[in-house]
Amino acid sequence: MSFIYYIDLLGTMVFAISGAMAANRNGIDVFGATFMGFVTAIGGGSLRDVFLNIRPVWVEDGNYLIAIFIGVILSIILNKQLDNFARTLFLFDAIGIGFFTVVGVEKSIAYESSAISAVMLGMFSACMGGVIRDVLMNVTPLILRKEIYASACLAGAIIYVLLSLTPLSDGIVAFISASVVFTIRFVSVKYNLSLPSVPMMENKS
Repeated sequence: MSFIYYIDLLGTMVFAISGAMAANRNGIDVFGATFMGFVTAIGGGSLRDVFLNIRPVWVEDGNYLIAIFIGVILSIILNKQLDNFARTLFLFDAIGIGFFTVVGVEKSIAYESSAISAVMLGMFSACMGGVIRDVLMNVTPLILRKEIYASACLAGAIIYVLLSLTPLSDGIVAFISASVVFTIRFVSVKYNLSLPSVPMMENKS
């Protein structure tokens, strides 16, 4: 099994923790937390696979469901301990989008997508699980807030495509690309950075 496969499983577990913790923080029961962990973990990857015209990987590989349940169980058992750390949910989300960006780009390239399409699908893989989580929790998705989120995924995806043209091993390329996503996301939140917004037109009526 490839290094990317294990990265995908780890990212799945991390996003399951992120989704389940969001449910835990809102007093949702165990079933609800499990459901939130599931949809957060598989949402982006499933959408990517639909675009690639293939069956979502978790349908055929039970290891993904095991990874999800492990993540949910960890979030329940260690909920208080995890919640005591500042921005725990944010950290898991940032790690998750780094992993999923890499997996999304790599899989898209493997299925002969163009470089531009691979970058976009890498971003979709990383962001859409969180979007589904936020919509179900009735909060504005991060991708629609004035934060550097999807653009961090795009940067990491571009780095992956460029580094894949070099002699570097797949593992190093994946690590560097995921680290770029995480670093951009972490620094942007720490220092309250954001992309410029489009100024509103004045109403002259």
